[in-house]
Amino acid sequence: MDQKQLQYFITIAEEGNITKAAKRLFLPEPYMSNQLKRIERELGVQLAVRSTRRLQLTDAGKHFKQRAEQILEIIDATGAELENFDSGKQGTLAIGAVSTLAVILLSDTIQQFHQRYPQIKFKIRNMSTQSIREALKMDMIEVGIVRTPFDTKLFNVFSLPEQPMVAAKSTKYENDERIIKITGLAEYPLIVNYRFTSIIRNACHMAGIVPNIICEVDDTRSVLTWAAAGMGVAVIPKDWIHIVPGINLYYKEIDAPVLYTSSNLVWLRKHALSSVAKNFITLFEEQINRTLK
Repeated sequence: MDQKQLQYFITIAEEGNITKAAKRLFLPEPYMSNQLKRIERELGVQLAVRSTRRLQLTDAGKHFKQRAEQILEIIDATGAELENFDSGKQGTLAIGAVSTLAVILLSDTIQQFHQRYPQIKFKIRNMSTQSIREALKMDMIEVGIVRTPFDTKLFNVFSLPEQPMVAAKSTKYENDERIIKITGLAEYPLIVNYRFTSIIRNACHMAGIVPNIICEVDDTRSVLTWAAAGMGVAVIPKDWIHIVPGINLYYKEIDAPVLYTSSNLVWLRKHALSSVAKNFITLFEEQINRTLK
């Protein structure tokens, strides 16, 4: 029994007459009559009592009409749902993000994406860069948000403009210059995120100084909080300065090109993305490009 047969029976039941049902569907009357008989044979029950003027549904026929209507509604609804999944209007988006970038980049993007696709659900996890790389490979997430340095050999990347790293501290600098030479870091105790320890050390060694790194921590909020408390100078990407509300730090950009970093949206290369993920990447790129104009 197929959808057409269900629709034939519903039309016959609504018209109460095979002739009228046949005219309504632009089909031959004998064909409609045979379809009703086929349905009854398949179900093994009598669905209607025929008379010269009107067709009366049996109790079984009334129940079958209700079920037929429900089945067709479910089929229509399922088709619409599948179309939404195919077009990326429905589904779940799994994202892994370095915690600082989740605050900086995801807040507005997720809100805009939700407004455009209100039926999409989100699974967002704060993860380390290494964890994001592995989660993408294992298909646990579809999109990752990371900061360079990041090995991109296996991934497609949408990169944001590079940001300088800054030296931020709780008290004002002695001069008003916007830039501090990297050699100037030698006089300060430094607090750094452990991800940047090696590139900070290398940059300092290239400049002929040994950095006094007194604390390495993987929590950026702690870096900023301890710098604000006067424990040392935080060396962080410039766009991290305002992550913690209420903390007022004085900062200078560090004059060292090797310390420039960028945020990146990444997804696995040679991997079929869901329509939801494709829509998110498109919106993310649109949003970033608008801010850059």
